[in-house]
Amino acid sequence: MTARRPSGLLARYVAAVGLMVFALFALLAHTDYWQRLEFKGFDVLSVETAPMASKFPVTLVGIDENSFAEIGRQWPWPRGLHAKLLDQLARGGAMVVVFDVLLSEASVEAEDQALAAAIARHGGVVLVSDKVYQETAYAKLWSRVDPLEAFRKAGAANGLATVQPESGDQVVRRLPDGDDVLWREVIRKVNKLQPGMLAEPNPPPGSYIRYAGPYRTFPYVSYYQALEADKMLPANAFADQIVIVGRDLKASIDAGFTQADMFATPFAERTGLLTPGVELHANILETVLRNDPIKPAPAWAPTALLALVVVLCAVLMARWRPLLSLAIALGLIGLVAALAWVLFAKQLTWLPVLGSMAAITTMYVALGGLGFFTEQHRKNEVRRAFSLYVSPDVVDQMLANPEKLKLGGERREVTVLFTDLKGFTTLSEALGAVQVTELITEHFTRASAIAKRNGGTVTQFIGDAVMAIWNAPLDVANHAARAGQAAREMQADIAAMRADLVARGLPEIHMRIGLNTCVAVVGNLGAADRFNYTALGDGVNLSSRLEGVNKLFGTGILMSGETARAQEPGAPLRQVGRVVVKGKSEPVDIFTFDDDAKIRELTDAAFLLYRARDWDGAEAQWRAILALREGDGVARHYLDMIAAFRTDPPADGWDSSESLDKM
Repeated sequence: MTARRPSGLLARYVAAVGLMVFALFALLAHTDYWQRLEFKGFDVLSVETAPMASKFPVTLVGIDENSFAEIGRQWPWPRGLHAKLLDQLARGGAMVVVFDVLLSEASVEAEDQALAAAIARHGGVVLVSDKVYQETAYAKLWSRVDPLEAFRKAGAANGLATVQPESGDQVVRRLPDGDDVLWREVIRKVNKLQPGMLAEPNPPPGSYIRYAGPYRTFPYVSYYQALEADKMLPANAFADQIVIVGRDLKASIDAGFTQADMFATPFAERTGLLTPGVELHANILETVLRNDPIKPAPAWAPTALLALVVVLCAVLMARWRPLLSLAIALGLIGLVAALAWVLFAKQLTWLPVLGSMAAITTMYVALGGLGFFTEQHRKNEVRRAFSLYVSPDVVDQMLANPEKLKLGGERREVTVLFTDLKGFTTLSEALGAVQVTELITEHFTRASAIAKRNGGTVTQFIGDAVMAIWNAPLDVANHAARAGQAAREMQADIAAMRADLVARGLPEIHMRIGLNTCVAVVGNLGAADRFNYTALGDGVNLSSRLEGVNKLFGTGILMSGETARAQEPGAPLRQVGRVVVKGKSEPVDIFTFDDDAKIRELTDAAFLLYRARDWDGAEAQWRAILALREGDGVARHYLDMIAAFRTDPPADGWDSSESLDKM
């Protein structure tokens, strides 16, 4: 039988899988859906690496439920109340006060004047502007809405408080930028009051907010408490602080995103809470004051990482081993996750890695599928290649031990069987080519089935001959006895074929079989790209020689003493003699099967006399055998030998062996 070494086909399949996976995730990376998924990774990193504390002096004053209850008024509150708050904050030492409340519409004149006066007295007030979307019959546009001019004339700065949630999940991640954004106006106001105190940063375009922590990370005071700060709060509660005043009404994430001044942040999914705008602006201000916004990685970086992990998967998992490949996949995912964490936490750089992690998983699944189908294909090839030669259970064992199919051999004890057909040439001349092919195919099929049924492996068909071995490639208990049983069944089968041929008026065919048990080199032997599973060695050659020796004795089966001694107890073994075959110097005892106990008994007696050079006694025994079985080939051969020895006796030291130089 032959097998072929694996080609580069698998490598091409793996490369094709890698290219498809790379193309898939490279394209997915540009879709809104996948970008939303990547942002989930951003949120996880934001939460896990958050400082969980405020570093700069920022305090929040919340217009919250408690304040509504204590003040006892509906919104909007009188602006004189804000003026009172501002005076309290000024007395408490607040450096800058930011009102995250849009004061763009005029109210009661006295109230507006009171607030304007308070703004002028403090000198460090920043108000918010907003952008409003307007749609008319002629245009769709955003317009800016600023605080009342009276407040601005009183000395209040104003900056855009607009933030831009992501279009997919409405989470605020991006740092607002522009010359007139709120955080820039706050820094400018601080520097106006205390020149050079804060450097105005210039974050890279597309930067993200680095959230200090979840809701209420910053120092917090209710509006009603700040309104009575001299009675309810420590004296230095607002000293040198940037105070941000704004609404802080509790809202669950389930309330939706339409509630005014409430926003989803990366912490929303974990806490289930929206974040009020006042705290959102505190996070923005903290980010720029620390000068540590999260920078986006270069546009090429995610694609480069994707290509790298796909190549690594293709190289490391091309040879599919489920557990090892799983360990490799998990290891690569862990490394990618660690890279993302280190870049985010230490370098303040966000590298989207979900695509690479998904690509690793996809490569694992795809290469696993490819490995499965490749393995099934290999098993099917092995099953097809060996099912004609060995039994199904042996094929299953070989599939479970694929290392036995590698090029190379091992030394092990085997029993080797050779067959040859006598009369096949004559029969071939009487038949057409198609009939000859059908006949030899039938013979090979039946002989192979017998060998397989008895645990043997058919290794070669040579002309009309069959070679089979036992105890390879897998262990076979009592292999010599099972080979002997197979030989007897083959002779019975050829007798049935012979009877059928005779009944059809065709020439007879007979089979000769040689058996030997020996240590041989067994395995896949041949060239690197084509090899046969076979056995090599002197012992293998001896079995072939013994097949030919059958011609001399008129026997159908001949086996060596090694094989004969390994037959089942009580096996009907008959001595045939001792021969020295061509190419050997040591004699070999040979035996055959014979079911006639009397013939076996007379043969044993004849050999005792023959080896004692009692020619007359031996001749009498051989003739007794012929009387029972006319034409017995063994008896006739030794009668001829005795006749020769009567005129030319063997030399001294004769061991009864016969040299067969031509066999």
